[in-house]
Amino acid sequence: MTFETEAMIAQEPETADLVPSEASASPMFEPVGASSFPKVLRRRLDSFFADPKISPKADRTMWVKIAVGLAVLGGSWIALYAFRPGSWKFIALYLLGGLAQTFLLLNIAHDSNHNAISSRPLVNKTLNYVFDLCGINSYMWRILHHRGHHSCINLHGEDDALSGRGIFRFTPYESRTPWHRFQHIYALLVYALFSLDYVFFRDFQCFFFPTHEYLKRTKHPLREYAVLFAGKGFYLTYMLVLPMLVLGKSPLLVAWAFFLVHLVIGLSVTLVFQTTHTIDSTYFPSDRGEFDNGVYHIFATTADYATENPLVGWLVGGLNHHIVHHLCPFVCHTHYAPLTRIVRETAEEFGVPYRQHPTMTRAIWHHLILLKQLGNEN
Repeated sequence: MTFETEAMIAQEPETADLVPSEASASPMFEPVGASSFPKVLRRRLDSFFADPKISPKADRTMWVKIAVGLAVLGGSWIALYAFRPGSWKFIALYLLGGLAQTFLLLNIAHDSNHNAISSRPLVNKTLNYVFDLCGINSYMWRILHHRGHHSCINLHGEDDALSGRGIFRFTPYESRTPWHRFQHIYALLVYALFSLDYVFFRDFQCFFFPTHEYLKRTKHPLREYAVLFAGKGFYLTYMLVLPMLVLGKSPLLVAWAFFLVHLVIGLSVTLVFQTTHTIDSTYFPSDRGEFDNGVYHIFATTADYATENPLVGWLVGGLNHHIVHHLCPFVCHTHYAPLTRIVRETAEEFGVPYRQHPTMTRAIWHHLILLKQLGNEN
């Protein structure tokens, strides 16, 4: 068995590396006398790759997805300039490009930022810039996602995904305000603005006015400041400026199309992630040391949905198999479905609760139930 597979379900350590390498990952701490569940689960997941010598990185399906996503995005913009369509056809093609961006963010950018696509760092690094192509700074997203989520799932004050910024109360440890009682009603509207927030505000805030302590302590390379401004400039130029200057479209039409694209991206991406940790059946630990083993932390704080629906998995980048994603962060998502079956069967064998919903709609409903509970109860 290779070291690469031995580290498959190793928890990413808190390290100066923005994206921890597989070589730096160490097996979960297993105290004397603890249940053998984490050890058995790790062995079975490793065996999936080791026995038939399957690479945990991108397979043919993944490379097809990469090609399709990039082709649709590029094709939609080529069509805009080749055919110079009228207003409604312009919006349709513009939205097609937005759907391609959503697909790329969930399926390609997320995996590449986990070094899950290739064993060659340059390949992952290159595909990281899909985030910048979509207006989101890839460098800052890596910090927030790895240091501010994977290492501290559902921990109040640490998990960046629980940062409601006063608008939402996502944990029972957050102070409750009068308007939180309506958060389950306005949630979807605010979620739709998620990507606009990242494009115009959040990235700059994290660079220049950070709120997280680990961001305040981080000295960002000068190169990343250049990438921040160059990436934003490139994105806004091809999304807003060129359609007006080259195609002669009115600023109002372009702004409307741009807003519609971000409604799609924001709502889609937010719901894919929020339904995996912040639902009424997941747990919110009081501190990092509450569980003897990080595997139990993952199972308590994470939930799957629609794992038997291959179309959902194909569209959302396997993130509906979210427990496996946290157990195997360096594995390409096209391997998640069979790994989830191993996880579910092993959890059932050892009596460890495995949280899941049969459909994404049910998962969204239970996320809204949690928001209503937290908005009305201390």
